[in-house]
Amino acid sequence: MAKQRTYFAKLAGQKQWFLLDAKGKTLGRIATQIATVLQGKHKPTYTPHIDTGDFVVVINCSEMVCTSTDKTYYWHTGYPGGIRSEGIGERMSRKPDQVLIGAVKRMLPKGPLGRDMLSKLKAFQGDSHRHEAQMPSNIEETEFWEK
Repeated sequence: MAKQRTYFAKLAGQKQWFLLDAKGKTLGRIATQIATVLQGKHKPTYTPHIDTGDFVVVINCSEMVCTSTDKTYYWHTGYPGGIRSEGIGERMSRKPDQVLIGAVKRMLPKGPLGRDMLSKLKAFQGDSHRHEAQMPSNIEETEFWEK
């Protein structure tokens, strides 16, 4: 009786580019779906310890819907008494693309692998982006994307 071997994906491979319009979509819902694509879980060749994911370009982050109102962002300026805070509503009005990137970052693996996966996410506030040369396909028209 022959043993079955475990399949391990190779590092080399062509990455696809997907375009997502975040207009009117909920922050947490699209963040989980983006994290799935960045990790490569939508492919049959998914391997947990290898970056098999694809690139994702997100446009219209400023028109994304955030249902949470109790999240607070904290940071320190480095000076004594320099603790600062900001609610998610204020952060969404100033930097909606960074809110999305932060939500996706917390869903990815920690360490060098997660940082490599996060570098494939490109988020923009408006409806224009600088990745037209890669000809990203609309992610909502693919068969793996949840409607």
